[in-house]
This record gives sequence, structure tokens and C-alpha cells, in this order.
Amino acid sequence: MTDHSYLPPPSLRERTARFVDRPAVQNFIIGVILLNAVILGLETSQTAMELAGPLIVLIDRICLFIFVVEIALKLFARGLDFFRRGWSVFDFVIVSISLIPAVQGLSVLRALRILRLLRVVSVAPSLRRVVEGLVNALPGMGSVFLLMGAIFYISSVMATKLFGAAFPEWFGTLARSGYSLFQIMTLESWSMGIVRPVMEVYTFAWLFFVPFIVVTTFAVVNLLVGLIVNSMQDAHQEESNERTDTYRDEVLTRLAELESLIRSQNDARKD
Repeated sequence: MTDHSYLPPPSLRERTARFVDRPAVQNFIIGVILLNAVILGLETSQTAMELAGPLIVLIDRICLFIFVVEIALKLFARGLDFFRRGWSVFDFVIVSISLIPAVQGLSVLRALRILRLLRVVSVAPSLRRVVEGLVNALPGMGSVFLLMGAIFYISSVMATKLFGAAFPEWFGTLARSGYSLFQIMTLESWSMGIVRPVMEVYTFAWLFFVPFIVVTTFAVVNLLVGLIVNSMQDAHQEESNERTDTYRDEVLTRLAELESLIRSQNDARKD
């Protein structure tokens, strides 16, 4: 008689991991996050609380209970590997803050419950890529910020010496000059608000302000944008490579299981 061997059924942890990683479960969590964000907003409305305060509080607690259950399932399914993923730690911290009791001295932390909305970033892959791209761009952005700081310091010293005597409210000190130059860099009322009044006293002041705007607003800021875009593209490429590697590992695992099953059946036939 042929002895048919079967692969052992997946463990409870494996079944739990597959369950929490299902797209339907992830979409459900996103819906709960968005609902909870609306509820937390309604809690700030005195009218809404007077009309349906107990119901709002109940829905908020149900949402928190769902989040706690989700984190507990992920902890059970992944064990210590749960804390090796940055997004998992992020979710754990956000939910833990929500569990802090609203006692005196900790009421401010309770206000941080709205941070639950940020969990949609960790659940939605497209938003996660944006954040990862921004984080990966920080080292390069540091060099750009250092360059920007040097430009601002040099320009602030020059502006203070050139225009401080006639316009002390804008350029009387190094700090005031830096703030005024920051306003000019953002192009907020820079022409009619600052530059044209200065040009009424110093006719050739535009020789200072125009190059400053070109360098800071159009060159350095666009350089920051380029770094972020490149970093997001790299993050997307890494995610694509990770999906490919995961799929390859799954295929190799299934092939190994099939090979083991075939060998066991062949051995059974020989016996």
C-alpha cells in the first residue's frame, strides 16, 4: 500500500501572521484609523459631545481596542522580530501612548492620541515610501542645510553692515537680518515689503537681494527637492527588489517542499 506523506499544517503563529498581513485586514485597519481620526476631532467639539458624547467615547474605545488587538496579534506572530521593524515599533509606541491614563500631569500625553492618524503612514505602502524616502534623504539634506547656513550667515553679516543703519527694524542686528532674509527667501512680501523700501534709500540694493534669492530660493531649495525625489526613487527600487527577493524565497521554499514530498513518496513506494 502506498503511504502518502503530507506536509505538516502551518503553525498557529504562521496562520496569525498570514491573517494580519492580508490586504483585507490592512484595509480594515486603515478604515479604523480614519474613523478614529474623525472621532478624535469630534471630541474637540462641545456641541458634538453634548449631542453624542457617550457614543463618541465608546467608538473611540472600540477603535483603541482594535489597535491593541492588532498589535497583540503581530507580537504573537512575529515574536522579537516585531521590534526589528521600524514601522512596527512606531505603531507600538503610538498605541502605547493612547493607553496612558488621563491623570494629572499626563493629560498632555493623552492629547497625543491624534498621532494614531499617523499609523495610516505605516499601513499604506505609498505613504510609507514617501516617509522612507524623506528619511533616507536626511544625510544629503544635512550637507545642503550646512551650505544654506553658511550662505545665510554671510548674507546676514553683509545685510547688517549695508542696511542696518537705515533699517534697524529689519537689519539692525544679525538675528533680525537673518529673519528678514528668511522672509525674502520664502518670497513672502519680499518686494513691496522689504526690498523696494530699501531701494528707495540704497538704489543698488537689488544687486544684493536678487543674487540672494536666486541662490537660496531657486538653487538650494531645488537641490533639496532633487535629493528627496532621488531618495524616494531609491526607496521604491529597494521595495521592488525586496518584493522580488521575497517572491524568489517563497518559490524556492515551495520547490524544496515539493522535492521533499516527492522523495518521501518515492521512498514509500520502494518500501
